[in-house]
Amino acid sequence: MSNKDIEYVASLSKFELSDDEKKIFTSQLREVLLYIEKLNKLNTENIAPLIHPFNITNIFREDTLEESIRREKALSLAPATEGFFFKVPKVLE
Repeated sequence: MSNKDIEYVASLSKFELSDDEKKIFTSQLREVLLYIEKLNKLNTENIAPLIHPFNITNIFREDTLEESIRREKALSLAPATEGFFFKVPKVLE
């Protein structure tokens, strides 16, 4: 795991790391990758794939049509709107 790799991962996450943070992150990421390597070595040949660790089925309520908040009311509660849309700060560049 090189410093360049850490900088790349940080840039994907939009993080700016100090040199000390890069050292800590390198160590932590190395530990995670070593753990994943251990998991990959486990013999799971006779183990059935699981979707969920418990053998239960989902219990949901009936899907019923209910009155919802009116668009005008929702927009009136927003700090900023533009037309029929909520206006929020830009997240992606």
